[in-house]
Amino acid sequence: MMTPDRVSAWATGIGIGFGAFMITWVILNRLTSIWSTGPQGPIIALTTAVLVGGGVALQRGTALSRRTRNLAD
Repeated sequence: MMTPDRVSAWATGIGIGFGAFMITWVILNRLTSIWSTGPQGPIIALTTAVLVGGGVALQRGTALSRRTRNLAD
């Protein structure tokens, strides 16, 4: 059952993941545009940022949700 605490834990995890996505995208886009020529730099940066942001969101959302579930028991 999704309690308000668990929903807020997942929302926080998604927000942290979005922050990781933005930071990864900005840094990698700059670095790959320096290192490579052509349009593959932004594609590599965006793909990596989506994977990193999604992974961080899933990890943090799960961890925070479990912590909230343990507090409720």
